[in-house]
Amino acid sequence: MILVTGGTGLVGSHLLFDLSRSQKKIRAIYRKTSDLHAVEKVFSYYTSTSEAKALFSKIEWRVADIQDVPALSRAFEEVEYVYHCAALVSFDPKDAKKLRQNNIAGTANIVNLCIANSIKKLCHVSSTASMGKPLEGNNITEATTWNPEEDHSDYAISKYGAEIEVWRGTQEGVDAVIVNPGVIIGPGFWNSGSGLLFKKVYKGFKYHFPKITAFVGVKDVVKAMQHLMASEIKNEQFILVSENLSFKTVLSLTAESLQKKPPSRALKKWMVFAGWMLQSLGSIFGFKKQLTRDSVYSLFDEWHFSNRKIKQYLDFQFSPVADCIAETAEIYQSKIDA
Repeated sequence: MILVTGGTGLVGSHLLFDLSRSQKKIRAIYRKTSDLHAVEKVFSYYTSTSEAKALFSKIEWRVADIQDVPALSRAFEEVEYVYHCAALVSFDPKDAKKLRQNNIAGTANIVNLCIANSIKKLCHVSSTASMGKPLEGNNITEATTWNPEEDHSDYAISKYGAEIEVWRGTQEGVDAVIVNPGVIIGPGFWNSGSGLLFKKVYKGFKYHFPKITAFVGVKDVVKAMQHLMASEIKNEQFILVSENLSFKTVLSLTAESLQKKPPSRALKKWMVFAGWMLQSLGSIFGFKKQLTRDSVYSLFDEWHFSNRKIKQYLDFQFSPVADCIAETAEIYQSKIDA
């Protein structure tokens, strides 16, 4: 039996689609507030409606939160392999406590149950946000050391803390692999993550910014996860990135795929900083704050993440980001036109 956490998210839903096409027994947990219909919708992007329903019905769904140990314990019954995709993503300073509870304490619960149930292998989905920054240059590998003295977002700290819990599990007998995807491109969740880029560009997004970071297609992420779980590789960490690109390039590729005008105005630091100041003032009156001083400056970062390790271990080949964007844009347009 395979257990998947975070099955109602971008990575989890695509992973479940792949797993459901095998003969393996699959169980996925979800919270009462989660939208299971969104998962079936993702399935329908890649097959007929009837086949999507048939594949979706193969999944055994259990109501359980990763912070609810009793419910989680029941979900672990007869499980041999675990894909831990569940995580809270937020860059609002007000969510600092929630991030630690969900991403660190929640992962600790998963690890503890993996130990208690003698799970054969755990795959933990982390993020490039948890990777350390080099002392010199801007190239980041799995060997780059995390520096606690640097400024890190609460999200990055929580994902790094979650990884520490996984490494603890490996010391207590659990075989595990950690994957660190960059910005994940894929369809189905248009109000969050990269999906929001498609929505914004389709409506006429005007600004671009120079930040360079890692991008990867969701199909490549779930393929790498499954290959690692099926291999004899254990207690290793892998950056998953297809290409390091500027957001200007990615936004332009998205606009081209959606047949929209590409963003033409360069975002300046003073413009973003002014927006941060306005949000800071607004937060006093209860408006949700989405930018922090650190995130303002991060919009102008230039980091290059290496995918050499996963290529060496698995001879893995990534899809070009342009192709991932084009496929996602096609699905988005079919959703708009439906």
